[in-house]
Amino acid sequence: MSTSAPVMPPEAAAQLLTQIATGHIVASALQVAVRLGIADRLAVHSRTVAELASQTGANEDALYRVLRALASVGVFEETMPRRFGLTAAGEMLRTDAPGSMRDMALWISSPFHFNVYAELMHSVMTGQPAAEKVTGMPVFEYFPRNPELSEIFNNAMTAFSKSVVPAALAAYDFTGIERLVDVAGGHGAVLTAILQRYPAMQGVLFDLEHVIAGAKPRLAALGLEGRCAAEAGDFFAAVPAGDAYIMKHIIHDWDDQRATRILRNIRTAMGNTRGRVILLESVLPQGNAPDFGKIIDLEMLAMPGGRERTAEEFEALFAEAGFNLTRIVPTGSPLSVIEARAE
Repeated sequence: MSTSAPVMPPEAAAQLLTQIATGHIVASALQVAVRLGIADRLAVHSRTVAELASQTGANEDALYRVLRALASVGVFEETMPRRFGLTAAGEMLRTDAPGSMRDMALWISSPFHFNVYAELMHSVMTGQPAAEKVTGMPVFEYFPRNPELSEIFNNAMTAFSKSVVPAALAAYDFTGIERLVDVAGGHGAVLTAILQRYPAMQGVLFDLEHVIAGAKPRLAALGLEGRCAAEAGDFFAAVPAGDAYIMKHIIHDWDDQRATRILRNIRTAMGNTRGRVILLESVLPQGNAPDFGKIIDLEMLAMPGGRERTAEEFEALFAEAGFNLTRIVPTGSPLSVIEARAE
């Protein structure tokens, strides 16, 4: 059986390359539309560009050209000359849309990303994060010094969690856990959803101090202060005690050496119990199949210096830290539930 790529006519190949090469232009247009709240302004009915320009203070002609370009790729629809409405994709940019992609689009298409990816060659030649060349420091040290960017990032991660957690809860049984520690749990979207589903469970939300400060009001609003502690610290030094630990998109932030250090600290905090570690991560397939994780792997290369991993790479990583990979459970989201038990 041949494993060669399907034949593509030269015209189609050129079109594909043009689409890829101009992706940053479309992403820039998307950033403008999100920052101007265009989707929210079109939530009730379509509007003319003149109306949208008046509401946002934008130049009417320039705004029209941006919306026309976005309509050509399916984000908006020009229902009449110079009047736009929402498509299904545009609906997902509304602030109040179920599973809204607004915060993630704001983060991924941010000017910060463009600055970092302009230096991707640095990562390819050195293996070091491009973000460190741009900012002069590790990206997770840069965020707290730039509160606006940090808020955009945290909001994007919270929004992503809201789409991932229901899929994980549907696919994986958390029964039997007494004290679940969410390591680098952000504002607690993952942990609070699990605690609400399992009322006998206790929780610990663990993250950096500036992140925990933003999470405490959310825990209070959900009435979970009595069941969920909020602790600040450095997971490279130590983590709180628990019989189970969960991390969403955390291990992928780090190379194998630093990821192993985190997992070993968890193993130490477990003590003699045969506790479990639960990761919500991409599991990379072999071959040329399209997969979201293969794109995010470049994000890990350029931003924090981490990586996405195959099932075999996760197994080796766990073994190095004193765990056995027990199962990988696919979910209805881009992430799988990866479970390991202490040896």
